[in-house]
Amino acid sequence: MRCDTKTFAQMYETVYQDLYRFALCMLRNPQDAEDAVSEAVVAAYENIGKLKKEDAFKSWIFTILSNICKKKWRNAAREETRSDEEMLFSAASEEPDIGVALDVRKAFFLLEDEEQTIVGLSVFGGYTSQEIGDALKLNPNTVRSKRSRALQKMECVLR
Repeated sequence: MRCDTKTFAQMYETVYQDLYRFALCMLRNPQDAEDAVSEAVVAAYENIGKLKKEDAFKSWIFTILSNICKKKWRNAAREETRSDEEMLFSAASEEPDIGVALDVRKAFFLLEDEEQTIVGLSVFGGYTSQEIGDALKLNPNTVRSKRSRALQKMECVLR
């Protein structure tokens, strides 16, 4: 798709609040959310030529943002693992408490990309099945089914 700066800005204007809300719900930190959205916008602008239809812009940029959030989560998980290992060596007799949040993150990352996006938008972002379906070009019933199966997968991992 050919796109000038003005057209890109107009398309971005329709989704910027949703992007920030999604990133904030995923990352739970305003600065990290802002960074993730900024990275997503830059990546989208640099790769706008790869977008085939303007109608797909919202789901396309959400996918970019979702991937960036996942990358940030993986990096944060690695850092937490390192600090857990350091605690283990410093207190050999004590077992480190990894925490429920890390377990949920790990379960979340076992989901497929589309499942992560649906769960992220639904659970963390508070979006309805209709809104998610519109963004991802899916039937709202399909969104509910995929969300249910994804949450069941996570539940199995968390048991």
